Amino acid sequence: MPDQPILVIAGTNRFNSLTSALAHYYADMLKKKSASAHVLELASLPTDFMYSALYENIGKNDAFNQAKLQMEQAQKYVFIVPDYNASFPGILKSFIDGLEVPKTFAGKKCALVGISKGYRGGSFALSHLTDIFHYLRMHVYPLNLTLSRISDSKLETILANPNYAQLLEEQAEGIINF
Repeated sequence: MPDQPILVIAGTNRFNSLTSALAHYYADMLKKKSASAHVLELASLPTDFMYSALYENIGKNDAFNQAKLQMEQAQKYVFIVPDYNASFPGILKSFIDGLEVPKTFAGKKCALVGISKGYRGGSFALSHLTDIFHYLRMHVYPLNLTLSRISDSKLETILANPNYAQLLEEQAEGIINF
């Protein structure tokens, strides 16, 4: 369903990150393919959301509620995930835990992109995240991208690699038609 909006999640709360730049690039790429796409920046979450929006405080934080609503309304997601110590950032796990699960994810679809300075390209992070999404009954697009050896925080580093650029295009086309 190409007319369904795709929510691209920048999976870190680090400001001005490569993850954020890649998320915006990916959303623009989807739009050029005539898909509706929006970016959700975890860096824009309230810094205290784990205390002000979860558990006994569900529904009490307007800023978190906006992000939660975006997640609930989307039918497809693309998660851009940096490698943090052979897994994904804790902020992403906390965000997922703050959503209504499995309802937010069940039956929906996602694609995953991992990035890292190391040689695994975030493959462990994507493996952990895939396990969680399967548990939450979400369909994960089979082409997980692991972009490794990213030596600086410039998007041009990724796009300079013709293989990475081609894989991003291929996955974007795939998630549109998934």
